[in-house]
This record gives sequence, C-alpha cells and structure tokens, in this order.
Amino acid sequence: MSEEQIKNLEAQFEARIARDEKIEPKDWMPEKYRKTHIRQMSQHAHSEIVGMLPEGNWITRAPSLRRKVALLAKVQDEAGHGLYLYSATETLGISRDELYEQLHTGKAKYSSIFNYPTVTWADMGAIGWLVDGAAIINQVPLCSTSYGPYARAMIRVCKEESFHQRQGFEIMIKLAEGTSEQKEMAQDALNRWWWPSLMMLGPTDSESVHTEQSMKWKLKRKSNDDLRQQFIDQTVPQAELIGLTIPDPDLKWNEERQSYDFGEINWDEFWQVVKGHGPCNKERMKARVGAWERGEWVRDAAMAYAEKQQTRKEKRAI
Repeated sequence: MSEEQIKNLEAQFEARIARDEKIEPKDWMPEKYRKTHIRQMSQHAHSEIVGMLPEGNWITRAPSLRRKVALLAKVQDEAGHGLYLYSATETLGISRDELYEQLHTGKAKYSSIFNYPTVTWADMGAIGWLVDGAAIINQVPLCSTSYGPYARAMIRVCKEESFHQRQGFEIMIKLAEGTSEQKEMAQDALNRWWWPSLMMLGPTDSESVHTEQSMKWKLKRKSNDDLRQQFIDQTVPQAELIGLTIPDPDLKWNEERQSYDFGEINWDEFWQVVKGHGPCNKERMKARVGAWERGEWVRDAAMAYAEKQQTRKEKRAI
C-alpha cells in the first residue's frame, strides 16, 4: 500500500471519528488506534478479573446470608465483565492467551485500586460506593466510545456497576446508622479508600501520556481531572447525607465554580503502586497466576473433549 493510499485511509478514518461513527473490527484503522485500544480494553478486563480478589475473600465472612448472596453475585458479575472485555479485545487481533501472559508477566497493568487490602466488612461497602462509583463515572462515557465492540460491551457493564454502587452505598448507610463501633468501621473504610479512589481515575492531565490521543479518537470523552472533579462533587453530598466525613481537611465548596476544591493527592503513592510496590501487588499477582496454573488441567481437558467431539463429527460425515 502506497504512502498516498495510507494517507487517504487515515483521512477517511478521522472523518468517521469526527462524525461519531463506530469503528468495527473489519474496518481499516491506524495501527496506533488498534494498539491503544488493546492497551486500554485489556487493562479494563484485567482490572475486572483482579478486582474479584479483594472482595472474594469476604464472601464466606459476610455478616448474613443476604450479604453473602449479594457479594457472590457481584463477584460473578465482575468475572462476566472481564470475559466481555477480553472478547471485545480479541476482535482487534490479539489472543486471550497473549492477554493473560501480558497480565501475568507484568507487561499489562490493571487498576491501582485493587492493590489495597480489604481489612473489614465495611471495605465491601466502601469499594461498592467509592470504587464502583468512580468506575461508573469513568465508564459511562465509554458507552459512546468510537470502537463498536467496546461501546456495546460497556452498556451492560455500566448497568451492573450502577447496581454495585448502590449496593455498596446501602452497606455504608446501614453501618453509619448502626452502633458507634459500626459507624467507626464505616468511617475508617472511607478514610482508607477515599484517596486511592481519586487516584484510580488516573494521573493529572498534565502527566497523562495517553489522554490527548484517546480523546482525539473519542476513546475517552472526558479528561482524568474532569472525571475526578465529577466524582468528588457527586460523592461528598452522599457522605454528608449518611453522617460520614471525607478525610480531606482542605475540602471546601467553591461558590464561584459551583464545585468542590480539594487537597493535594499523593501521586508518589500512586506511581509506587502502579510500578508494583503497593500493599498487595505481589499478593494479587500470586493469586492470579496460581489460579491460572491450577486450572491448566481443566483447559487441557476441555480442549481434549472438543477435539474428540470434532473427530466424531468428521467420522459421521464420511
């Protein structure tokens, strides 16, 4: 393909993006567009799968049968989200095995938030309320992202995440209305998860190396800083409603902006976690790789069964 032909294709592609048309797997696309989507979509999928780990160890310790069933359903939803997103990523010409290898070797990243420990039951409420709340703000715009398979997958993901957020907030409400010890537990969870939740929306726009290009291609519709401000403005009144205090002494309402001013985020902590030095990075990867290795016999058996069925089908056709 000549240089002129490539330029014409790029111009047509950019025009389609400008018209808000969906790009489909068999359409021509720049290689950088394909790689950018593989990076972001696989990171999203990895985050859903690794995100099951902080909550999974609380299923058997949930305080009632109702809570056990609800948490089990939530973790199951997250597994489904990971599978939707892996399938969508595969449409860009990369295999599931490659995606897993990138995760297990540390080449691919997942959300920094899942490298923090869940030390009390209140953390299940804080994760649902704060982490899933921040995820929804980040993910709802993705329902109209330019890549068709990703946009369609996000419609169901966002509906389920919205339910998870309400479920987490309900846990926090119950704890805040309970005994002094229960309210203290809820406040402690909020104190520990507030700042990581702000960090999970990504680095500041001035330090983000991907935001400008992602917004040009309409992979992202809002910048990291805009998403973070939206999350804060939405969440602070919710905390006030249930009698909890946001752990930020610099938080105050800005009448002129009609928005909240907030304190400085510890970005050194964020980058340390991203680079693999968070409280639970090693633990999360050990659990994920271990599950993959222990499940090898299941994959082998499934492949052997599929081959056997194919052989029988071919014999019947003769």
